[in-house]
Amino acid sequence: MNTSSTSGEHGFSILEVLMATTVLTVGIAALAQLFALSTRANVSAKVTTAASVLAQQKMEQLRGLTWGFDVVGLPLSDYSTNVTVASETPSDGVGLTPSPAASLEENTEGYCDFLDRYGNSLGGGESAPSGTAYVRRWSIEPLPSNPDNTLILQVLVTPPKDRGADPAVSTRRLPDEARIISVKTRKAQ
Repeated sequence: MNTSSTSGEHGFSILEVLMATTVLTVGIAALAQLFALSTRANVSAKVTTAASVLAQQKMEQLRGLTWGFDVVGLPLSDYSTNVTVASETPSDGVGLTPSPAASLEENTEGYCDFLDRYGNSLGGGESAPSGTAYVRRWSIEPLPSNPDNTLILQVLVTPPKDRGADPAVSTRRLPDEARIISVKTRKAQ
């Protein structure tokens, strides 16, 4: 009597194994691409979030400068605080003095500072020191309809890269950047 029977035994052919391996390989490759894409997106989100926090810090610093009226009703304006250094100093700066027209597009003394990757100040100036991870620029412009009492404050935080000379690029936010705009109006003290 023959105990081995071939009628109930089934196996996989080499063709079936190759097809299954191909489908598995394509699926793993797609997942690897998705993983790489999500990693890039997370890194970009981290940089943009840090830039947003740094922009908000500078905006709060600028909004905290004196811009109001004294008890007699005369305007009080801070035109001397240096906000380009880690701990602002009451002199040797420009305070809320209106900025040059291109202060958001190029590093302008008094309207720009540099930060390391942890957000620590590396000082101001026109050229970025080594270790600069973010360039923070700001502009201060009088509101055309009320130039004596209202200022438009803008802060742009960007990685240290050339944004180019194209005016359309210089006015919009690019990836990995943060831009905040606010208005400051004189208030009675």
